[in-house]
Amino acid sequence: MSDDPSMTAAATAAAKPASALRRGWTTGACATAATRAALMVLWGEGAPERVRITLPRGERPEFAVEAARSGAGWAEACIIKDAGDDPDVTHRARIWARVEASGGGVVFAAGAGVGTVTKAGLPIGVGEPAINPVPREMMAGTVAEMAARLGQVADIKITISVEGGEALAAKTWNPRLGIIGGLSILGTTGIVRPFSCAAWIASIHRGIDVARAGGQSHVAGCTGATSERVVQALYGLPDHAMLDMGDFAGGMLKYLAKHPVARVTIGGGIGKMTKLAQGARDLHSGRSQVDFDALAEALGAPQLAQANTALEAYRMIGAPMADWVAKGALATARAMLPEGVAVDTVVIDRAGTILGRAQ
Repeated sequence: MSDDPSMTAAATAAAKPASALRRGWTTGACATAATRAALMVLWGEGAPERVRITLPRGERPEFAVEAARSGAGWAEACIIKDAGDDPDVTHRARIWARVEASGGGVVFAAGAGVGTVTKAGLPIGVGEPAINPVPREMMAGTVAEMAARLGQVADIKITISVEGGEALAAKTWNPRLGIIGGLSILGTTGIVRPFSCAAWIASIHRGIDVARAGGQSHVAGCTGATSERVVQALYGLPDHAMLDMGDFAGGMLKYLAKHPVARVTIGGGIGKMTKLAQGARDLHSGRSQVDFDALAEALGAPQLAQANTALEAYRMIGAPMADWVAKGALATARAMLPEGVAVDTVVIDRAGTILGRAQ
């Protein structure tokens, strides 16, 4: 699970047993596959039936190309998103990528069904198409790799569209976040992990069991891949000490209360950690939200009531916000764990910079 704030609320639906769950692909991975297919048409390789892309962690999945077409100086291709067994609002959405020459470099545009950012506090600037940084990197990397291989100039405009995306976006948190006109193109790993509360929490329990059985005295639960990387490097922890907490801080802490270790670190992005600081134990965007009025009152900073995201609130007042979040998250965790268990918290931004710590 990523640290992205605009996960669909549809993921609150009941899920299948863990043994039946099948993973899927993010909108960012599908947009990258569509971009690759469209470039093959534009640059003379013909319309492919299938394309293979490289994900950020090195996996190379293959995608069926639903359609491809072209005209004078442009080409486009469509990939149908497969979210696996995740109850994702974008499952089976038709994602199109159109490619054509740009005025220089790789540039991105929002086509029909893809939103535009209108509020600060998101990883993409105001006025930009809502295509997140990692999908942009994946598509730009595809352009660079193919241009080098085919002797082309990597000056390409990529327009991403999602059929029916504006209606689908109404079922997500995008409108509240100021993403207008459609969906966000998301993903940090390219992979959609099937959402099953019971299965995910069970995997956390098994991770704790394995750590205890191996004599590991210090474990860490993190909200996403970036915070996990930061915390693991910060403390030099082995892989088996890293618990895939995701949104389930409460599930992890409850189990640790009955099966304690000497030390627990909780790490996460400032958005989810703010919710933990405010007492939420389930950090999913569909089941808990930052209370900005309460945040403003707690920090004596009235302007925070107008913030759109926790990151924007942090940018308004800086370190006092991060310190309050780290200490508040620590207090929430501390209240759930027995005496004798040492606890600390690490709060990061999207780039992995540590904003605050408490212990």
